[in-house]
Amino acid sequence: MPGDSLNINNKAMAQNTFDAIVIGSGISGGWAAKELTEKGLKVLMLERGRDFQHIKDYKNATKDIWEFPHRGRETQQQKKDMPVISRYWAMYGTAAQEQIMDYWTNEQDCPYVEIKPFTWWRSYQLGGRSILWGRQSYRWSDLDFEANAKDGIATDWPIRYKDLENWYDYVETFAGISGSKEGLQQLPDGQFLPPMELNCVEKDIAARIKEYYKGQRHMFIGRVANLTAPINGRTHCQFRNRCWEGCPFGGYFSTQSSTLPAAMKTGNLTVRPWSIATKILYDKDSKKAKGVEVLDAETNKTYQFYSKIVFLNASALNSAWVLFNSATDIWPGGLGSSSGELGHNVMDHHYMLGAQGSFEGYLDKYYYGRRANGFYIPRFANLFGDKRDFLRGYGYQGSASRQNWNQDVAELSIGAEFKEALTEPGGWNIGATGFGEILPYHENRIMLDKNKKDKWGLPVLAMDAELKENELKMRKDIVRELVAMFEVAGVKNITTWDSDKYAIGQGIHEMGTARMGNDPKNSVLNAHNQVWDALNVFVTDGACMTSAACQNPSLTYMALTARAADFAVRELKKGNL
Repeated sequence: MPGDSLNINNKAMAQNTFDAIVIGSGISGGWAAKELTEKGLKVLMLERGRDFQHIKDYKNATKDIWEFPHRGRETQQQKKDMPVISRYWAMYGTAAQEQIMDYWTNEQDCPYVEIKPFTWWRSYQLGGRSILWGRQSYRWSDLDFEANAKDGIATDWPIRYKDLENWYDYVETFAGISGSKEGLQQLPDGQFLPPMELNCVEKDIAARIKEYYKGQRHMFIGRVANLTAPINGRTHCQFRNRCWEGCPFGGYFSTQSSTLPAAMKTGNLTVRPWSIATKILYDKDSKKAKGVEVLDAETNKTYQFYSKIVFLNASALNSAWVLFNSATDIWPGGLGSSSGELGHNVMDHHYMLGAQGSFEGYLDKYYYGRRANGFYIPRFANLFGDKRDFLRGYGYQGSASRQNWNQDVAELSIGAEFKEALTEPGGWNIGATGFGEILPYHENRIMLDKNKKDKWGLPVLAMDAELKENELKMRKDIVRELVAMFEVAGVKNITTWDSDKYAIGQGIHEMGTARMGNDPKNSVLNAHNQVWDALNVFVTDGACMTSAACQNPSLTYMALTARAADFAVRELKKGNL
């Protein structure tokens, strides 16, 4: 089996018994494995896809674009075979790039049903999407955790910022987050490595925005999980900006570069790739989970593994899928369905809209390297006395750069003048896209479609979720306010865009299918991420989110996972689990 080198605990594997089982190996699954093994538990990590090893399997990370047969572009056959991954994607045109095509899930083997348009980009391999993520890492504030209660929608979060503050500190210190301290109530500062730098045009525009809006709006370098100093044996970012091909230097946080090596170092981890977790095994007498049933993706054989606790980190939608299929003899809707909320409240961040323009001057200035980061403009709408005709808010991410050799050249001829013109950079441009919050609507949901099966004969998910009036009003505001900020900052030739091809899922921040809450009657999980119906099952990936905020959510998943793992081990020692 691929990954035999990872199966270090062969005795435990033969006995099929562990202290804990972690389903999934992405950002939250990696953290669960690290925390539980470091606290002394014998842990089995299940990954439904292939083994994927740090450095060794980043096969394209050091190749130049001309070394690829199609110069980085997908083929017509790939478009046919991978229609979802080939959909338009704001900043890159498409995620179907030749360098990473085999990182994405085989869509023929793993279909899903779109009742309404839904873009689901999956990566079934060890490390999951931690290899491919955008690495933007922002804390939430109490403005986010209190929003549902304040607005009287959905259900209240069972935690507040103070419950996560120390855990944010903890995960930032290990993961390595570079950023600047800004002292903003809506975006708490963290334990940062030195920030990357804004370039000269970004600094100029940031200063103009701050002055015009009297310090109420801010633009600064993004907070990103790219190292600006060596940490934990990993070297700093090399400014290649090829992160999603895999970083041979370990310059950004991923399962492979960070949490998995830490977990393996303990000697307490067993990793089993090609293992589809089909259900959590539930004991109706003890009202607890007793393990996980697995379908071997290569042999189609079924296995059962047993444990005292289960951490479900298969990603927001797949974690719900596992729960749907578990304990159906007790709850027809699956484990965690007693509240009627399992699979509901699907959220994401809506974007693929923004503005761009040109900026005069600074023609004697240039920058070096390919900064794997951009600027961030945090939320200002519906805060501190600001009122809009919609709830919640949005932030912006973008960058300024000089035109390259693709620019229009006046001397369209041949000879030395033409060649020389191509060596000179063009003028400066700036652009940004908005990221808006989607509210937790009960009717935005996923469910099992038992009439359609995947390669292994398993029922697939059907998606029934869409943007509603609140988000559509917000989208107009996102574009309008960005244009206004660019105008006061002196940006010229401004154009806007708002893709009519946007569908939920394209933000790649799926959340909410097994939300946390204070009451088992209207939530799936409690304040410690335990399933109300089986307290030794913990869900700490995007499924657990009660609202979406507008910040990238992965840092919060990390903090929630570390916190839940600490609680789980303490409860185990007390004999409560």
